[in-house]
Amino acid sequence: MELILLEKVNNLGDLGDVVKVKSGYGRNYLLPKGKALTATSGNKEVFEVRKAELMKKYAETLAAAKMRAAALAGKHVTIKALAADEGKLYGSVGPAEIARATTGTAFVLEKSEIDMPEGALRVVGTYTVAVRLHSEVESSIIVVIEETKG
Repeated sequence: MELILLEKVNNLGDLGDVVKVKSGYGRNYLLPKGKALTATSGNKEVFEVRKAELMKKYAETLAAAKMRAAALAGKHVTIKALAADEGKLYGSVGPAEIARATTGTAFVLEKSEIDMPEGALRVVGTYTVAVRLHSEVESSIIVVIEETKG
């Protein structure tokens, strides 16, 4: 399936690139999320007309993400969780729990912005967690997991 990208997509291409992807990825992710158009001659003309508008929107979202990244520098969030005597958690702390812990703070994160490729945290301690605010902007926060007795 050939698509025209309407924004930069990691490991795929930049705005305006015509890429070949598997049909499931295109139909189920890129097209419904508004990240791409099918590469027909009519859509290529539509893209050329909208290109300046899309570039401006991309620049605005990039600038906003950079401002959020600067505001996140050095921030930390504390999560209390049930743990055994040796510090192992009953369960785990993942992106959803971290996002929930940021509500009500000066910086609010979405679950989808938190990047944890190693998986969920399962031991009491202090961790640095990556936050992907934009395809080109990445920051990090400090997550402190404290033991609570239930």
